[in-house]
Amino acid sequence: MPGTDEENPNEVLCSCSGTTRGLIIDLVRQGKDLEGISRYSGALSGCGGCEWDIAELVKALQAEHAGETKP
Repeated sequence: MPGTDEENPNEVLCSCSGTTRGLIIDLVRQGKDLEGISRYSGALSGCGGCEWDIAELVKALQAEHAGETKP
């Protein structure tokens, strides 16, 4: 499972579009969901090989964000 850390922002998560971990992290921070990430980057619209990794990363990032916003 991909970690949410930013130690390897240049790791390509979608080889069809060349979308990197860093771009996914930035897009989630901008409030984009999986559909928005796909429209913006082209990820998740090719062979489907990245679907699980990107979905898990987005889920983990959203959970982190939800934990940060709770009082």
